[in-house]
Amino acid sequence: MRLVIIGCGVMGALLANTLSQEGHQVTIVDNDPKAFRRLREDFDGKTVLGTGFDEEVLERAAVGSSDVVLAVTNNDNVNLFAAQLVRKKFGVPRVLVRLFDPEKEKIYQDEGLELICLTTFGARAFQAALTNERSVESAQAFDR
Repeated sequence: MRLVIIGCGVMGALLANTLSQEGHQVTIVDNDPKAFRRLREDFDGKTVLGTGFDEEVLERAAVGSSDVVLAVTNNDNVNLFAAQLVRKKFGVPRVLVRLFDPEKEKIYQDEGLELICLTTFGARAFQAALTNERSVESAQAFDR
């Protein structure tokens, strides 16, 4: 699968490293050159320096030929703007968006974007952990 990841923070780098190791073609975009230090030495994907909602940067990342784009910066507005641009201008078939604000999740659900709200997800995980210790054990097993 050909993927473009917008944002090389902790989450973006983890996704890029893992997906690259699994044999996917990964391109990761970030506006901070130091962010790419988070990538493993054996990362064999491509890095593109620039803003994830700049059309020229997205063209350099070959976003138009990607199967999936993951917008995972730490800024909801950047993620949503980039995702809409990728979807409408470049016609990417699948766009996944990291969100923090649950209110934005409701607003953008009709845009054809797949939204993953970490705040909602985290709150549900904490609620589950309060009622069932196995949830915590499962979460810890995932980290191994």
